[in-house]
Amino acid sequence: MTAAEIRPLAVGEERVAFELLGRSLHATVTDEVWECRAGSFPAERRFAAFAGGDPVGVAGSFATRLAVPGGKALPAAAVDGVGVRADHTRRGILTALMAAQLEDCARRGDVVAVLHASETTIYGRFGYGVATRSQALRVTRAALRPDAPAGGAVRLLSTAEARDVVPRLYAGPALRPGMIERPDVWWSYARHRLIGEHQVAVHTGPDGDDGFVLYRTEDVRTFDHPNTGAVLTVRDLHAADTRALAGLWRFLLRVDLVSEIRAPGRPLGDPLRTVLTDPRAAAVTGLDDELWLRLVDVPAALAARTYGPGEPVVVEVSDPLLPSNTGRYRIGPEEVRTTAAEPELRMAPDVLAMLYLGDALPSALAAAGRIEVADAAALPRADTLFPVPVPPWCGTPF
Repeated sequence: MTAAEIRPLAVGEERVAFELLGRSLHATVTDEVWECRAGSFPAERRFAAFAGGDPVGVAGSFATRLAVPGGKALPAAAVDGVGVRADHTRRGILTALMAAQLEDCARRGDVVAVLHASETTIYGRFGYGVATRSQALRVTRAALRPDAPAGGAVRLLSTAEARDVVPRLYAGPALRPGMIERPDVWWSYARHRLIGEHQVAVHTGPDGDDGFVLYRTEDVRTFDHPNTGAVLTVRDLHAADTRALAGLWRFLLRVDLVSEIRAPGRPLGDPLRTVLTDPRAAAVTGLDDELWLRLVDVPAALAARTYGPGEPVVVEVSDPLLPSNTGRYRIGPEEVRTTAAEPELRMAPDVLAMLYLGDALPSALAAAGRIEVADAAALPRADTLFPVPVPPWCGTPF
C-alpha cells in the first residue's frame, strides 16, 4: 500500500505536475518549455500522487479514437505522461495511479487505452500488451524502379502553411488498424515542435493532396570527411496509397547533398523496398515494439472488430484490475457474446491485447506459454480469426 494521496489533478496544478514528470524523465522544464507544452498538458484526465502536499507521481491521458480491424474507431485513452519522483519509487504509487486511471477510463466510456512504453517491463502487469510493431529503415544510393507508381507533384510548405494543412491531411485517409486520431490537444504541441522543427512536403494526386512527410537534415561532415553528405531523417510520413507513398519517397531520394535517409518507426510491410531498383538499398536497422494496448471494456472491444472466417473459439479472460472484464467469450466471425461454455483458451488481458489488432498469432503465444490451452483444436481456429491482411501500425508519437 502507498501512503500517498491519489486524486485527480486540479486546475492550477498543471505546471508543478509537468515539472515533476520532467524530472522523472530526466528533462528540465523551463518557462519556454512550459509555454510550448501548456496547451497539451491540461488537468483533465490526469491523476497525481501527493505526499506532504507535494506531487510525487503523475499519470495522464488524452481522449482519442483507435482504428481496429474492420474499419471502426473506438473511444480510447492515449496515456501520455506517467512518472514517479525518484525518492518515491517502489512504494506502490505507480500501481495506484494506473489503477485510478483505468477506473476513470472505464467511467468515461473508453473502450481501450494505449501508450508507448518508455520501459517495457512496467506495463504488462497493468494489462497492456504489445499490439503493434515498427521498423527502422536506412536508405542509401537508392532509386525507384521505372515501373513504380508515377506519383504526382510534391511541394514544400512554409511552417505557417504546414500547421494548417498537415492536420487536415492526417485526418483525410482511412485509418489502418492501430492508428489513432490526433485531437487538438495533441496538435497544440505538435504544430510547434513537430512541424516547426521540420521541413514539410505534401504530395498531390488526381484528387488533391493525399500525403505528407516531415523531415530534417543533419550535417555530419568532419575534418577527415569534409564531403560527407547530410543525413535526412524522416519524422512523420503518411500517404493515402502506394502512389502517394512512391511520390514522397521519389522526392526524398532526390534531395541534393544527402548521403543517407533514416526512417525510424515505419510500419512492418512498408512497400518501399518493393519499388526500389535495389531492395537492399533500404536496410532494416531495427525492429521495435510500438503501440501498447489495454482493453478497458473487453466485451465492447471484442464485438467492435471483424474476424477472419472460421469456427468460433471460447476464450476465458481473467482481469483482476477491471473485474467486469472477467468472463468467457465466444468469438466468431458472425458475433461475439458471453457464454457459460467451457473455455478452450485462457489468457490474461495483456495477452488478449497482443492478439486484438492482429499483430500476434494465438498459436505463437500459446507456444511461448502465454496462453493456457484447454483444447488444442481451438488454436488453428483462433489463428484464422485474429490475423489481419495489413500489419497494424500506429505512426503517432505521444
